Amino acid sequence: MEYVSAVADRSLLKNLSPVDWLYALALGAGAVFALMRYSPYMDYYEEAILVLSVPSAAWLGWHWKSVRWMLALVATLALFAIGLYAGDPARGGSVFLLKYVLSSQSAILWMCTLFFLSTLFFWGGLLFRSELGAGLGSTLCWSATILGFTGLMVRWYESYLIGADIGHIPVSNLYEVFVLFSLITALLYLYYESHYATRALGPFVLLVISAAIGFLLWYTFARQADEIQPLVPALQSWWMKIHVPANFIGYGGFALASMVGVSYLLKERGVFADRLPSLELLDDLMYKAIALGFLFFTIATILGALWAVDAWGGYWSWDPKETWALIVWLNYAAWLHLRLVKGLRSRIAAWWAVAGLVVTTFAFLGVNIFLSGLHSYGEL
Repeated sequence: MEYVSAVADRSLLKNLSPVDWLYALALGAGAVFALMRYSPYMDYYEEAILVLSVPSAAWLGWHWKSVRWMLALVATLALFAIGLYAGDPARGGSVFLLKYVLSSQSAILWMCTLFFLSTLFFWGGLLFRSELGAGLGSTLCWSATILGFTGLMVRWYESYLIGADIGHIPVSNLYEVFVLFSLITALLYLYYESHYATRALGPFVLLVISAAIGFLLWYTFARQADEIQPLVPALQSWWMKIHVPANFIGYGGFALASMVGVSYLLKERGVFADRLPSLELLDDLMYKAIALGFLFFTIATILGALWAVDAWGGYWSWDPKETWALIVWLNYAAWLHLRLVKGLRSRIAAWWAVAGLVVTTFAFLGVNIFLSGLHSYGEL
């Protein structure tokens, strides 16, 4: 396997065009600019993450060329918004473009609107066999993703405008991680949409994202959750910056797999049978989404255990959040084991993937609502 991977990497490097190398060079230049401009606000761990993000983003852009212009637009919009602030947080309520488009709250609200519209157009495309509707759904999904990531980047800057001791990466509470979950799930969908050349799964995946957005909007207006708050002591750790994103790549993979499972079950019963991809393609995508989610969820669980040593003095305490994380891990470990060893396929695998979303949702949100423990800083 290592030999095959090395050969594939060498083949990729040999086939890179001047544009590919220019893209990588632009990423490196952007990282140097960020280090020169914002290093006073960054610790060594954040600087290391920034530097390592360059080869990671380059590799991603070489494999998935559509993501290049997304990264460029997010960087441009975020830097433009930062320039409009000019170091004064009060400008967020007086400068037109900040107030209505590019402040973190405005950009995230636009993200929510565009995700809802994307869902409607995707479903219109599916129900009325309209390529135009599906295409508009995909475009709106891309637009929502761009504005969502812009909002998170600007929110990061805004937190430092409030105070250097308050500034933090925006993955620290339910509001921020629901935005992150929506964006990661959308990106995973958009990648597989391109990879498999089908938009027929968009209506189903966007339903999960819209449900997350619906909760996010309720949480925003009912609890004023969009306000930036200082970190509680347990979250004042560099572990948060890598544990939380890895965790939500896992959640995004599981959410995507569950909706592919729904599509599989519908097609098997003849619903939208002539509009959905083949059962073999759906089965393959479901497996890949769970494998990706499981990989990152495993990494996040290990990182969480290391974080727990720093925060609470032990790797594992059987806190409700930890216990349910283990249940999620065991659920998908069993799915993958039966897939690889026993050839798990078809209806059972699809139902299991759908049921997995229920388990994952409880671990993600239900624990915060119904249980309490060391992770209770995330409760509603």
